[in-house]
Amino acid sequence: MNFLSTNNIPITYQSLLHSVCADRNVRIDVKRLDSLHPTINGNKWYKLKYNLEVASASDHKTLLTLGGAWSNHIYATAAAGNLIGIKTIGIIRGEEPKEHSATLQFAREQGMELHFISRLDYEERNTEEFKAWLHDQFGSFHLVPEGGSNYYGVNGCMEILCESDYESYTHIACACGTGATLAGMMLGAKNNIQFIGFSALKGGDFLHDEVVKHIEYFLMDRSIAEEYRAQFIIDSANHFGGYGKWDDTLISFIQQMEKSFHIPLDQVYTGKALYGLLQRIENGLLPEGSRVLFVHTGGLQGRLGCERLL
Repeated sequence: MNFLSTNNIPITYQSLLHSVCADRNVRIDVKRLDSLHPTINGNKWYKLKYNLEVASASDHKTLLTLGGAWSNHIYATAAAGNLIGIKTIGIIRGEEPKEHSATLQFAREQGMELHFISRLDYEERNTEEFKAWLHDQFGSFHLVPEGGSNYYGVNGCMEILCESDYESYTHIACACGTGATLAGMMLGAKNNIQFIGFSALKGGDFLHDEVVKHIEYFLMDRSIAEEYRAQFIIDSANHFGGYGKWDDTLISFIQQMEKSFHIPLDQVYTGKALYGLLQRIENGLLPEGSRVLFVHTGGLQGRLGCERLL
């Protein structure tokens, strides 16, 4: 099964003719992965591709995953499970609220079973004891970690960029939450192109190690994985207060990007990343003549959490 193939889906590239780029003689093109599918788009399309194949091929045909109340991953997984006819279970961080977020309402409408656990219990999600508890509670399933960031997710992200992307640009930039998308794109590279990941989290310097861990797990070779450190940087200066936080400056920037360039962004990931990229260019941190591909990783459903972007 290959229902998440992009072979017959044209992906739009959009030039960002921003004054900052003109002043610094830097070109930015945006790869619009947000236009892949109405509900399964951006990097989630790629992270889910092989995970869904594994779950669909199993006898239990069940996929269990984890996330927060506004998780793009929960949203896309529920939609994809409904599309191909497999059972999905979502373990949601935090006590069940009186009123569900738009994301959780959508996930339930798509047929996902939602189960809420305390934040303290959620912190144990990567332990063997927690995984054993999940199997005791829900039986057999294919487990996909938070954000879809496992071996299969990284494998799918290797397909985000095509050969011409690697040949046409000097830099690839994207938003980062877990580092799996960045790791996958780097594994697909055939030259010494430079990658920039923009952390959506406060204190995002830990992503340097996370990206290398993803690569090591995929290649099963620590020494080779360490060699990739020279090929990427993590910009952790534009988190706007931390994950899921924003301010007037960011919202105004997102509104201006949509008004002037017709590029919709969200306030959790892509808005912060594109803002950070333009800041780096304005501050002279990219050489003149650089050609940058900004990968729009989707997640626009997150805009429902900000009244000013509705």
